[in-house]
Amino acid sequence: MAMLCMSITPSLTTPPTSTATVEVNKAKQVKSRVLILGATGRVGGSTALALSKLSPDLQLLLGGRNKDKGESMVATIGANSEFAQVNIDDAKSLEAILSDVDLVVHTAGPFQQAEKCSVLEAAIRTQTAYMDVCDDTSYAFRAKSYMDKAVAANIPAITTAGIYPGVSNVMAAELVRAARSENKGEPQRLRFYYYTAGSGGAGPTILATSFLLLGEEVVAYNKGKRIELKPYTGKLNIDFGKGIGKKDVYLLNLPEVKSTHEILGVPTVSARFGTAPFFWNWGMVAMTKLFPMEFLRDRNKVQQLVKLFDPSVRVVDGISGERVSMRVDLECSDGRHTLGLYSHKKLSVSVGVSTAAFALAILEGSTQPGVWFPEEPEGIAVEAREVLLQRASQGTINFVMNKAPWMVETDPKEVILGIYV
Repeated sequence: MAMLCMSITPSLTTPPTSTATVEVNKAKQVKSRVLILGATGRVGGSTALALSKLSPDLQLLLGGRNKDKGESMVATIGANSEFAQVNIDDAKSLEAILSDVDLVVHTAGPFQQAEKCSVLEAAIRTQTAYMDVCDDTSYAFRAKSYMDKAVAANIPAITTAGIYPGVSNVMAAELVRAARSENKGEPQRLRFYYYTAGSGGAGPTILATSFLLLGEEVVAYNKGKRIELKPYTGKLNIDFGKGIGKKDVYLLNLPEVKSTHEILGVPTVSARFGTAPFFWNWGMVAMTKLFPMEFLRDRNKVQQLVKLFDPSVRVVDGISGERVSMRVDLECSDGRHTLGLYSHKKLSVSVGVSTAAFALAILEGSTQPGVWFPEEPEGIAVEAREVLLQRASQGTINFVMNKAPWMVETDPKEVILGIYV
């Protein structure tokens, strides 16, 4: 069971959801048919399993290229699931399948270096609700440029709706909302810290994503000014609390930095990521020095690296496990410092539960027509955030919101007379 400690004062809690509304939302789910693209992969497969457990009556269409893997997934999920062989680059066949579903969940990454938002375009043409687990800044803001077309087609769409980015964006939005509700100071600095042991058990796609990100300059914001930094620099040792402890994290170019800066209006924003064992971090630093950025931006060359490193990564995964943790810190002008913390034993499970939580929010009518980031209230309504976080945090070893750092860290700073110093 998750340790769900929302820890929000009564004046900051989200509006309660009526029993009648909950029943209507459940009815919407039952009648819905969902296509999961990339369902034969680790992220898509985990999402399908999570959806089948969270909402057993949903009709799931598992889209992928490998028929054997697809049929194996159907056998695992059982009733209310079927496989569809799909090539997302074939617009006509993709549209034919989309015309028969209520929502498409796009997990067929990596999204880095992708030149088109072909699935979103097909969803708009067929008037199908859409979401993706994009973790690339360029792709995410390209998807955002389809806003007017999505509104005209009257379809809701959310981009970057996975675990991180995704749940981390919603956590940030809630921290900012809670801070502003007290009217004591303005949010000044927002920092995202992520940790995953090994590859997180999430397969070669995640490995490819990590390598491709090493080929991108890191975009961060300092007092409202956009700055560019070298990837996998700026090391910090961050305390992720119970079950994880202190880990080294490094700068990476992630879309939630730009989106939360612009949408939540926080002037200083950055994101860092770290992995384990510690020598993987050394390896990532070495790659940024050994390979030119042009090499790391080439998807074909990166795929060759993935094939080379994947066997050894699998071996290490068996030793290191796949724990994952997200820490989101907010500092305000009045000295207030709060955080949200999410830790889970298995990334391969938590990413599916998190993605499924967004899918259910869309099906329940939380999302307005248009293309939205998770932190936008038109994407996930303020009153729907608590339910989303509750769903996404199922199975966590630690989940807290709006706590002072000393209350969750394994080695907190000294507390004197109630003041965190």
